[in-house]
Amino acid sequence: MKKLNILFVVAALVLPVAATAQTAIADANGVFTGVTAHRGNSVEFPENTLPSFQGGIDAGADWVELDIRTTKDGQIVISHDADTKRTTGVELLIPNATYQELERLDVAASFRKAKGLTLSQCPVQRMPLLKDALLLFMKQNRTHVSMHLKVDCVTEAIAIIKEAHAEQIVGFNDSGLDYVSKAKKLAPAIPIFWDRLPTTNIDEDIKVAKERGFETIVMHYSGVTQENVDKIKAANLKTGAWTVDDRPTLEKMLKLGIERIYTDDPKLLITIKKELN
Repeated sequence: MKKLNILFVVAALVLPVAATAQTAIADANGVFTGVTAHRGNSVEFPENTLPSFQGGIDAGADWVELDIRTTKDGQIVISHDADTKRTTGVELLIPNATYQELERLDVAASFRKAKGLTLSQCPVQRMPLLKDALLLFMKQNRTHVSMHLKVDCVTEAIAIIKEAHAEQIVGFNDSGLDYVSKAKKLAPAIPIFWDRLPTTNIDEDIKVAKERGFETIVMHYSGVTQENVDKIKAANLKTGAWTVDDRPTLEKMLKLGIERIYTDDPKLLITIKKELN
């Protein structure tokens, strides 16, 4: 009898933990919507940096979106632009540079200057590697990360994701078909957020998305209409909009029923969602 009592006590302690872990995994596999911090919390921190990603996590964003591309020596780094001029003030082409060369640059330089901040207020930041960003996201279990494929580094990115055991917290996005189709073929369980331009043919997009197994159509906010939103939802797909930073447009997107919104200011969007609810 004593042995049975001990077993029941152990089960009572273990089962809630196991259930919590299973719930976290299920949520990670099913969350395609929500507040998406564009290049991290990039209104408060230099874009596409580890502090910006942590800022997105701390703000309570459902997703952080970041941009990936490949260096001359085959490293996958995080940068929206193909060159470093806009963020660092120094012009260097990423595909023609080694990571050692890129690592010398301060990717917070332009942000610091634009905001009138000191070095102590905005410290030097180095261009992150994808593997380092994934390690950051793996330290928590709420915020997911979507990788914008700026070049064909799909195979390499999936290998890094698998090495980090991060399959359940990631997604891919891009406006082209080639990279996201390749990603869906190589890793079917990883969701695809297909970015579309305002002039897109939404009926054709829905057809393609269904054929290729994409989960979400993300429209440019200027092309979002109630008709388009209704069509996408009727096809059992999720809706998204990119990239919105002002209150009136954020409110408009939410009222139209957009489920996934890319924004540089995740705190503002979270505040508006709470107010409207």
